[in-house]
Amino acid sequence: MINATRLGAAMAAVTVLSNRAEVTDWALRYFGPWWNATSLDAAEVYAEAVVIADVKPADYEEITLLVHDGRPTETVNYAKHPVLVARDGEDIIATSPGEEIAYRSTPSTGRLTLAGTNPQSLTLAAARLARESIRSQLLRDGWAVLHASAVVRPDDGATLLAFGDKGAGKTTTALLLASHGWQLLANDRVLVRPIGELGVEVVPWPSAAALGLGLLHALGWDVTAREYLRTGGSFHPTQHASVTEALLDGSHTPLWDGKGRERKVQVFPDQFPELFNVPLATGGQAAGLLFPRVDANAAPDVIDGARTLGKADFMSGATEDRYPDVFELAQGVDGGGKESVRTEVASRLSALTHRAVRLSHDIPASAALLDKVADTIR
Repeated sequence: MINATRLGAAMAAVTVLSNRAEVTDWALRYFGPWWNATSLDAAEVYAEAVVIADVKPADYEEITLLVHDGRPTETVNYAKHPVLVARDGEDIIATSPGEEIAYRSTPSTGRLTLAGTNPQSLTLAAARLARESIRSQLLRDGWAVLHASAVVRPDDGATLLAFGDKGAGKTTTALLLASHGWQLLANDRVLVRPIGELGVEVVPWPSAAALGLGLLHALGWDVTAREYLRTGGSFHPTQHASVTEALLDGSHTPLWDGKGRERKVQVFPDQFPELFNVPLATGGQAAGLLFPRVDANAAPDVIDGARTLGKADFMSGATEDRYPDVFELAQGVDGGGKESVRTEVASRLSALTHRAVRLSHDIPASAALLDKVADTIR
């Protein structure tokens, strides 16, 4: 039986097809309402981009042998795995021995075929490429990618974008506002495009959200998370086992890996409304920019020095090096969008209200400040 899940964002769409239900079920859950994910009959799939991901060891072997038959190849690091890439006519073929997945991409049609031996590896790879397919379609259609969190006011679609370096408080800002009447659009990045004379349309970039143990506790969500785990629930599989153990033990002391990075709770998009009563938004129009900074011991306040947007606030091919466009889905467009689009978006956003805010570990006080600031942006 062939299973199908269709994803749609703005005017872009892709359908994931598979002979294993877990592959399409994962796409349905992972992208959910953010990208209008729906199950459908495979017979209803028409001429649009498709990702076909089947557990077929024979097909994996066949494509792998093609890659190794003496044609020119290139080794590319893709999703933290070395992938050997070659060409077969107009198609791009590739094999990832570590995942036991082989790929065939036809850029002119947007058709991607994956064949593998391990259902879990295939499931994750299919979701990655479905997301890349949507992003590539939008980039070609005049969208860009911003490194920002975002929330939407439900009554008018006004969208607040929060910018800052890692640890600045983008996720904290979005979650505090989403816990107080706003809808969560994104926790780390968004897709944007100029619309009308002055507007900037915003749609989400679905991904698992990384929440530190301290933030989870400060929001009062750690008890819910612990009970969820104790009753058989689970978070995203990229969550480190030590984080799960800490949640179960009731610890909220930050955990660190050997490279100075904090290990965090990895929350599926659909877990925000289901577990934490945080509603999700599917789109909006930019209305204001926030530049948060966390100072644990200072009182939350509006501060001077709201900065302007810089190159670091836009994602680019260089910053998306985990997923280089080896399958040529974007057809030459940079991973962050066309330069002309980024320039126009930056110009339009510069005309909107900017607020620099200082947050603290006093969550109620920080939430009250953000509520006050958000009310001034129309």
